[in-house]
Amino acid sequence: MPSRRAVLAGVVALAVAGPVRAQGFGAARYRRAMVIDGLSSIGNLDPKAPGVRAQLDVFRASGLTAINQTVGAAGNTPDRFGETLRRIARYERFIRAFPDRLLHVRSAADLKLAQDSNRLGVIFGFQDCVPLETEIDRLDLFDQLGVRIIQLTYNKRNLVGDGCLESANGGLSDYGREVVAGLNARRIMVDTSHAGARTIADAIAASTAPIVISHTGCRALVDVPRNTSDAELRALADKGGVAGIYFVPFLRAAGQPRGEDVIRHIEHAVKVAGEDHVALGTDGGIRAAPTGPAALTEQRQFYEERKALGVAAPGEAPDVLNIVPEYNEPTRFLRLADDLAARGWPERRIEKLLGANFARLCADVWGG
Repeated sequence: MPSRRAVLAGVVALAVAGPVRAQGFGAARYRRAMVIDGLSSIGNLDPKAPGVRAQLDVFRASGLTAINQTVGAAGNTPDRFGETLRRIARYERFIRAFPDRLLHVRSAADLKLAQDSNRLGVIFGFQDCVPLETEIDRLDLFDQLGVRIIQLTYNKRNLVGDGCLESANGGLSDYGREVVAGLNARRIMVDTSHAGARTIADAIAASTAPIVISHTGCRALVDVPRNTSDAELRALADKGGVAGIYFVPFLRAAGQPRGEDVIRHIEHAVKVAGEDHVALGTDGGIRAAPTGPAALTEQRQFYEERKALGVAAPGEAPDVLNIVPEYNEPTRFLRLADDLAARGWPERRIEKLLGANFARLCADVWGG
């Protein structure tokens, strides 16, 4: 079986064929690094689908150690609990179908195991607390099923608190504080992506463990609700937390985000929170995303659906794809590492951003 190093070396060679790139972080260092995407997706879940082996080859070639994979349902619609259980079952079946390629990550030790065994680690996460409904004891079930990250809100208000699109900005509810305490007791990571400002502040204050904002940008650079303020970044860092920078349209005031926007937000977050508290959470897939006319048609449909549901956030647009063209490839993090090295970033700071910071947070919250 080809090693992660061998497969990655081949893909990198193909990816950089053409114009000569300046010496950067380098494929050898990248292969040794812990590389984690704080929000991504493995996509197709049919183990018998044509091309599934090629899909798995792409995962291995990406150099990723692990991803946070959303397995929970979101939104205030019926049967969120049942839908979440069905989703978890589908992901579990897919992972078990390929034990030589995938690993369900339940502990910090599993991150190292995924790296050492040349598999992609899959962290089960939620982007909303709606699967709990009013039954906080469901946290026991989700803990047993291996859910390790739970986001409190998704843009709108739920029973736990207010999302970033709620004008009332009401913060955590009393029930929400119980949920945070329940997550802490079970060593499940609290995520405040998509949350309102008061919900973020309340969660940081209420949590006895450091928290994550798994996919966000810097509001000081682009003032939209989905981005995080400097004050929130500092408060997060003061409690040992980590913010993951995404690769989505909120990085730019208008138009398609570019590689320079990603770097601008990363460097601002590092300046504000410190290099130990910034990571990556692309909010995209592992494979390169389509970019042609069909992709634009799909984006327009997706935008209209989100708008109809009331969850489309300022900064989303019908004609802007959820990609950064310079990094629209499986080895996007290697290219980013090279770009940061060219800007004078030291090797250790790049390693922290790529995954060491997220891995440390996992160890702090989950234990071994």
